[in-house]
Amino acid sequence: MIILVVNAGSSSLKYQLIDMKDESVIAKGNCDRIGIDGHIAHKTADGRELNADCSFPTHTEAFMKLVETLTSGDAKVIDSMDEISAVGHRIVQGADIFDKSVIVTDEIIDKIDELRELAPVHNHAHALALRACKSVIPENVPQVVVFDTAFHQTMPPKAYMFGLPYDDYEKLHVRKYGFHGTSHRFVSAALAEAMGKDIKDLKIVSCHLGNGSSITAVDGGKSVDTSMGFTPLDGVVMGTRSGAVDPSAVTFVADKHGFTPAEMSDYMNKKSGFLGVSGVGSDNRDITDAAQHGNQRARLVSEMLIYEIKKYIGSYAAAMNGLDAVLFTGGIGENAFDVRDQVCENMEFFGIKLDKSVNNGLRGKLAKISAADSKVEVWVVPTNEELLIARDTLALISK
Repeated sequence: MIILVVNAGSSSLKYQLIDMKDESVIAKGNCDRIGIDGHIAHKTADGRELNADCSFPTHTEAFMKLVETLTSGDAKVIDSMDEISAVGHRIVQGADIFDKSVIVTDEIIDKIDELRELAPVHNHAHALALRACKSVIPENVPQVVVFDTAFHQTMPPKAYMFGLPYDDYEKLHVRKYGFHGTSHRFVSAALAEAMGKDIKDLKIVSCHLGNGSSITAVDGGKSVDTSMGFTPLDGVVMGTRSGAVDPSAVTFVADKHGFTPAEMSDYMNKKSGFLGVSGVGSDNRDITDAAQHGNQRARLVSEMLIYEIKKYIGSYAAAMNGLDAVLFTGGIGENAFDVRDQVCENMEFFGIKLDKSVNNGLRGKLAKISAADSKVEVWVVPTNEELLIARDTLALISK
């Protein structure tokens, strides 16, 4: 059974074609610069590649090119789309409406689009992609949507409510939603399997660290708290996002700069974080390199990130009344062994002790990196959101 997994952004359409017989990736690629000019980058499992400039006025043209690339030319991998059993889509915001993956209908697409105010960059693009897919993919091929926020719908009200008037929650749906749920669900389950334990018996702090980062408390396989909030802006300092900031500082800065609300949102989402503090860039590799060469602002933002992650681990251990494991995933979590080292440093009070000989140099591999006498296990667990989406899709269409 072959499943196409799609991750649509406002101007991009990433995809993977997965053979569920052995969960292998047949081909993957990205249709980029949709609505600007257009480009496709496509690669097959056996090493064939296609890179071409295209005309992508909308997501529909991008889907048409995706289909053409998969089924024809030098980099084709299937003869027709009839060989595909289903399409699985990643959706960023499902609010408190969707607590699980669902089969796509026109009503579901409309509801996803209605939530665009809660994720203006993502949800409308998702809806456009879903409609484009329906117009291009054979009608008998079912589609499934998997929501980033669904995993966090198990949070109790005390964790997801803000101290705003209750009417804002009831009428405007203002609350913590959390994000990266697809990743946190995948890696926490993969960790339990690697540890040889039932996830229901584990208390895990999952650290998804990348250009966007979030920390999640996973108790018995369920999310009970997470660092991102109403939007992905909340939590730890990130590539271009500020992370948590005193709301009065936000209104103060907006007033001094003369920003509209939209301009202030852009300022905090795209011009802050690693980029804004360091002045160097938004990529952690550039920050690390600059810090090593004596850039004090780069060093500062690195220290901020480490400090904030430590605080979340400690607070979530308290919230769960225990801690069995800490895991690192995402681009930074899987590859920046110096970040893992510094996060775990001086955490013996929590029972965390790293085996530096294993951690140092480890990149992108599933591995236990805690010392033999560490009471809390520490792991690197590579994430695979596309595979989880494919698994959810298979489970739903099998029913």
